[in-house]
Amino acid sequence: MKIRVIVFVSVVLIAGFYLAGCSTPSIYGWENYQENIYSNLKGGTSTESQLAAMEKDLQKMLSKNKKIPPGFYAHLGMLAADAKDRARAKECFTEEKTRFPESAAFMDRFLARL
Repeated sequence: MKIRVIVFVSVVLIAGFYLAGCSTPSIYGWENYQENIYSNLKGGTSTESQLAAMEKDLQKMLSKNKKIPPGFYAHLGMLAADAKDRARAKECFTEEKTRFPESAAFMDRFLARL
């Protein structure tokens, strides 16, 4: 009987620690980023509405002092380029490259195509 109680308590503690570890907050402010990407891939909304939604999310994250996630500025730049706003696209690709230097080669290709 004592062994069963010890095993049960151990399993409950391990499960509790596991679940507590899974619920740690992200260091990035994602807002609706994943939904915007899914919407873009699915083709359900216009480029302009996606661009507006992402700009709104960007302003929310900046006002809450949250870190912008990797790829956010790159995706925003792609949408701006699709909307023929080359200046905003260049600004976004440069910002992505600055914040995440590992994306420099990829962002340089996008910048060259503008």
